[in-house]
Amino acid sequence: MVDSSSNSNSLRLLLSEVICLEAEHFTQAKEISEQVGTEVNLGWQTYLNALGLLGLEEWLQDRIPTQAIHRDTNFRETMCYLKMGEFKYGVIATEHLLDEVVTVPKAVIDKPELVAHFYVVLEVNEEQEQVIFRSFLRYDQLINYLAKVNLPKLQDGCYQLPLSLFDAEPNHLLFYSCYLDATTISLPVASTQDYSDNLLEQLPKTRTKLSQWLQGVLDTGWLSWETLFTAETSLAWSPRNSAEEAKGGKLINLGIQLGGKKVVLLITVNTETSQKIKVGAQLYPTGEEKYLPPDLKLTLFSKAGKALQETQSRYQDNYIQLKPFKGEKGKHFSIEVCMHDVCVREDFEL
Repeated sequence: MVDSSSNSNSLRLLLSEVICLEAEHFTQAKEISEQVGTEVNLGWQTYLNALGLLGLEEWLQDRIPTQAIHRDTNFRETMCYLKMGEFKYGVIATEHLLDEVVTVPKAVIDKPELVAHFYVVLEVNEEQEQVIFRSFLRYDQLINYLAKVNLPKLQDGCYQLPLSLFDAEPNHLLFYSCYLDATTISLPVASTQDYSDNLLEQLPKTRTKLSQWLQGVLDTGWLSWETLFTAETSLAWSPRNSAEEAKGGKLINLGIQLGGKKVVLLITVNTETSQKIKVGAQLYPTGEEKYLPPDLKLTLFSKAGKALQETQSRYQDNYIQLKPFKGEKGKHFSIEVCMHDVCVREDFEL
């Protein structure tokens, strides 16, 4: 049951909504916390998360009954999630917000498998059997804020964000959920941790065929040489171009690690012999950026997932590159771009 909040001295609370918890919610929350909390030793916080999760689920179902909702009880970083349509909602459950700050684990912001399109702050009052919708924040707005503010990380691996950064209007979240395209809020892509075990499953879906580039056919998602120098992509540096080479670039977004900025992975293909192809791989900044961020890694992997080459950007590198390599047509390899623990991998076939 969902009602409007009407008994508070706080204007922010007056604008919020209250989800009244029923006996079944407490029973389910106890079952979830006993099962998950035992595994990760989170105790009371797990119980609050479960109540918040159930409250948000009911609130969304009441407001958007046509959409199916799925629970993703990932409590590894003291958060849990709901999925509705293409959107992922991260539940931040707390007993109170007296200091007007929201404590958010760093991992749920920059680990691709833990990020969410929306971070929803819920105040859980067990005694009054209520979950109060306090506010929410879009992921893209969060990373833009962190890119501008040098926010210290706490010793327990969390950030303290001002509550004023969050949107206190519940109807805005409903509007985004109904009318916003999920791709508008770009989330970082997880790296392939167990590459060898999943190679057969993943390569057929994502493999880029470089031999076709020599016939002037670029794969979907790759930009032509001419497009790389439009106002939208705007390569900061102009690599040498040869009529004998085929070039294609892809915008790489590592989310919070790059402060929302993108870099371009530039692949150069040249015919070495009738059966062999020569490949070059470079990484460039885009837009007004003259230099790559330091500690950006570019790595070449074999078909079996073995690292064959790796290079890393330093301070004021305007590009980095792998040593050119050759291979026979049909050979498979991968190239990965990494910034700390966030990686994007591209799979290729010569």
